[in-house]
Amino acid sequence: MVVRGIRGAISVSENTAEAIKQATKELLLAIAAENELDPEMIASALFTATKDLDADFPASTARELGWNMVPLICATEINVPGSMPKVIRVMIQVNTDKSQDEINHVYLGNAVSLRRDLSAQ
Repeated sequence: MVVRGIRGAISVSENTAEAIKQATKELLLAIAAENELDPEMIASALFTATKDLDADFPASTARELGWNMVPLICATEINVPGSMPKVIRVMIQVNTDKSQDEINHVYLGNAVSLRRDLSAQ
């Protein structure tokens, strides 16, 4: 078994706690489904949000999904001029027997354009 990283991102409609929770839940459930994850496999997760999303912590939604023992942290994404606004990103480190090419990264909403090479849409 090795540790692999799974990336994902989703655009958020507005800077409200409800919108951030809804988007984070959609993203995490999609990543878990695409990679057959359960919280016991997750070593840690790092969330970033663009500067314009400050109404809630994405990690709090992970806790609501049962990731209670998973080390989680949130940070602000680097504010690069011209970058996409209202985006939550995550990098989840998992213990798995899967090879790197078996890992499914998930990009949803407008965030699909961030990594078209990895996106199924």
